[in-house]
Order: sequence, then structure tokens, then C-alpha cells
Amino acid sequence: MSDWGWKPYVRAAERRRKAESAAARAKNAGATLSPIAPSRGAIAKTFWGKAWCDNLGRYGDYANRLPRGRTYVRNGSVIDLAVGPGEVRAQVVGSNLYRVEVRVASVGKKHWKAIGADCAGSIDSMVELLQGTFSKAVMQRLCRPGDGLFPAPKEIEFTCSCPDWASMCKHVAAVLYGIGARLDQRPELLFQLRRVDGNDLLAPAGTDLIRPGKQTSKARVLDESALGDVFGIEMAEVATSRDAVRAAPRRSKNEEARAVRAASRKPRT
Repeated sequence: MSDWGWKPYVRAAERRRKAESAAARAKNAGATLSPIAPSRGAIAKTFWGKAWCDNLGRYGDYANRLPRGRTYVRNGSVIDLAVGPGEVRAQVVGSNLYRVEVRVASVGKKHWKAIGADCAGSIDSMVELLQGTFSKAVMQRLCRPGDGLFPAPKEIEFTCSCPDWASMCKHVAAVLYGIGARLDQRPELLFQLRRVDGNDLLAPAGTDLIRPGKQTSKARVLDESALGDVFGIEMAEVATSRDAVRAAPRRSKNEEARAVRAASRKPRT
């Protein structure tokens, strides 16, 4: 204990060792954990994860705690994080093992309807939605502070079992950033967390057929490697087969007729 009653600072390497030890004990006891893996650099690398983390940066009320949270999540201190409808439950290792709960308000019906109206006809598939390959205008609408898809500070409540009296401790901050890392892997969890259905944002079936002259924006086209990942096929093999068919020589009608006559003259065995 320090002179002020606080536990002494735990270095990153020691905290990482304690996190690994706590996770091992939990697994030996039969618990199923979903940790946030240690990392360097950016916590999130895909559209939804990055957008979540960028949104946290707008929370001026949390400015003094967020940097510590980033350090904790990068060190692997979040040994378990589960996202459910309207809530996140997590375990974070600091001086001890602490339990964190984050509750996020649902998107209001009018709010969600307004987002859907503004995005009407602009998102064609769930693949496009989850990969964040839609237009910049839609991206800005979904991420707009105040009335976008991401919660404002007043829409978030949290508790932590640690003794920190601050409105948001570093363990909660680590969990908030851990959500961004989790959205990198499973972006659909954002819609579950906010209790909305992402399918509501998709363009109605057949919409493209009634828009003559519509051209697909280059920014909205998934490359072949992305399509291969999504559908589980080797695009290079498909392209090779297609090229082979195109390269095959085409015979004239006279040549085909001669081939048929020659085949009919062959003696039967």
C-alpha cells in the first residue's frame, strides 16, 4: 500500500504476467474466456473498430482516463470481454482482478428510423455493411456525433469492482477500447450492443434494377481478395478457368459439320 491507501503502481510487464496467470487459473477452473489479445500500435484496424475508438476520443469527460485504458488493453490486461444486447461484461487485471460492466442505451426508434432514411438505398448488402465499404457520405452519417450509431457519454453507464473513486477508472477505459478491438473481429456486435437490426439499413431488393445508368463507385467495389475471404473461394482459380475458356479456339460451322461426318464414318467396335 502507498501512503495514501492506494496500491502501488504495477509495471506493464508484471501486469501482463498477472493477466496470463489469472487467465490460466480461470481456464483450469472451467471458465470460458474471450480475451483481447495484446497488441502494438493501433488497437483497431478495420472500419467499425476504428470508428468506435475514434468516437471514444470525442468524450472530453473521459480524457484523463482514456490513455491509461489504451495501455491496459494493449498489454493484454483485458482477459475476458463479452458483448451482449445493451451490455458488455469483462474482467481486467490491474493490481488485482477486477470485474467491469458497461451498459449502453438502445438506439431510439425515431433515431434509428432517421439513420435508415438518410442511408436509404445506399448500402446494398450485409457484406458491404460489415466491411465498411460504403460511400463516404454514409460513413459520415453513421459516425456523426450525437445522432449517429455510436453512443454518447450520457448513453453509457459502467461499474468496476476496483476502489477507484473516479467516474471512469482505467479498467473501464480498457474495456471501452477493448470493444473497438472486438468489433475488428465481429462488427455485427455493434448492432447487437445498440439493439438494432443492421438489415434495416440495406437497400430494398431490386433497387439497382430500377436505377438506369447507375454506376458503382470505385470506392465501393470489393477487390477479388476480399471476395475470396468472404465467400471462401480462390478467385485466382476462377479467373484462370475463365481465361482458359476464353482462350479456347472456336470452330466454324463447316468445321463442326466435317467433324460430325468424320466421326460417323468411324467403324464401330
